Amino acid sequence: MLNVSRSTARLLVIVPVAALLVAACEHNDGPTIPVAGQLFAITVSPNPGGAPVGNTIQYTAAGQDVNGTGVTIPPPLVWANLNATAGTINSSSGLFTAGTTPGTYSNTIRARSGSISGFATAIVTIAAPNPILGTAETYGILAGSTVTCVDGGTIDADVGVSPGSTTTGFPPCVITGNTELATAAAAQAQIDLTTAYDYLVARPCGTVVTPADLGGRTLPEGVYCAATSMAVTGTVTLDGGGNANAVWVFQMGSTLTTGTGANIALINGAQAENVWWQVGSSATLGTGTTFRGNILALTTITLVDNATMLGRALARNGAVSLGTNNSITLP
Repeated sequence: MLNVSRSTARLLVIVPVAALLVAACEHNDGPTIPVAGQLFAITVSPNPGGAPVGNTIQYTAAGQDVNGTGVTIPPPLVWANLNATAGTINSSSGLFTAGTTPGTYSNTIRARSGSISGFATAIVTIAAPNPILGTAETYGILAGSTVTCVDGGTIDADVGVSPGSTTTGFPPCVITGNTELATAAAAQAQIDLTTAYDYLVARPCGTVVTPADLGGRTLPEGVYCAATSMAVTGTVTLDGGGNANAVWVFQMGSTLTTGTGANIALINGAQAENVWWQVGSSATLGTGTTFRGNILALTTITLVDNATMLGRALARNGAVSLGTNNSITLP
């Protein structure tokens, strides 16, 4: 039988435990604790972004710390495209060139600094001078949930609702075209509307609107954008410069609002059919607005009393609501 003294036994126990503690201190790196003022996340813009086949769009990156406060991204910032079918991207500048296959490529754009990455979706669209509305072209109103009208309104075009199935206020309001409620035709029109909306989102921004009120300006053709809301107070004049095929695209991340008596004026060959308003949430046309162009909104569109449209009110997910004495005529 092994005879071990009490002091020796204590030594046998203490030594291994101490060794383990030393080893743990030497090898346990542990998770890095986020610190205010240091890079914690990267946001890539625009998201989604993209371009027609063969065209380019500039992606940018912004850094935030653990509290969401903006911080400088430590160099090098390296860009990558994770899906070669989408296109190519300059690894240093973030300039993206769309590939030859239209589609939506989710989270394919990556900006990385050290171990921190941010991602964005790229949309590659068919190269064309204007969105192709397909079967949605005949609709003066297209809604996702319902269409309502108070009194005295006239829509000189088709009206459709999908996946919703209701209209309210017809009569006394008047629809001169077909009414499609939760039909296969309305569903297809919504699909075509989504395609056109995505096309507009993917157009590279030419001019950032600052401040985001277009009133009082004269604008040549081009792509105008605002990260959040856009407004029209008074009159904005779109100057075609003698070109009847001139195209305007207005992109906004959230809302479009026009003031009382606002006016979208067209001169020198500008055509309402070539004016496109891509609205990231909801559009509201104020009392007595004279509006020209096509509104493609993600959620809702509202026309307040006496507002008129030479164009289309096309809402993907929500309602289109008319007040009193509104009119919508196809361009």
